[in-house]
Amino acid sequence: MDLVVLADEEGNSVSIRVLGQHPRWSAGLTAKIVIETPFVNGCIDLALSASKLEAWGHALDRLAAGEDIAWMEMSRGPSVFIQLTGERKCPEVVVEDESGSMVTVRIPIDLPEGWIEDHRERLGDLVASRKPIPSA
Repeated sequence: MDLVVLADEEGNSVSIRVLGQHPRWSAGLTAKIVIETPFVNGCIDLALSASKLEAWGHALDRLAAGEDIAWMEMSRGPSVFIQLTGERKCPEVVVEDESGSMVTVRIPIDLPEGWIEDHRERLGDLVASRKPIPSA
């Protein structure tokens, strides 16, 4: 299931694909952040906990209020930042892997109308399909 799909007609996208139960952590989910652009492609593994999913819901609320967000910034592993008006006057998604590869990728994405509500539904569908995941 794709928890996050931020994509435009130019071929730029950032997705978070939930792959299932984490094999070594019963309280978590295993996922990947996938970046695809005409210039650069990449992916990085990600572990999701109930608290990270809850934080994503709060981030969507802040985005709907017109605020930029930093998601998973204080945790181990990659961070995702969404700037509603980036350097190119359109939204930008920044994926940063400071603790691992030390690589940062900035992707301008012309997001379609209704993208925040779509992501609220994705989050709700994921939460509804799962057994309760203890906070970590």
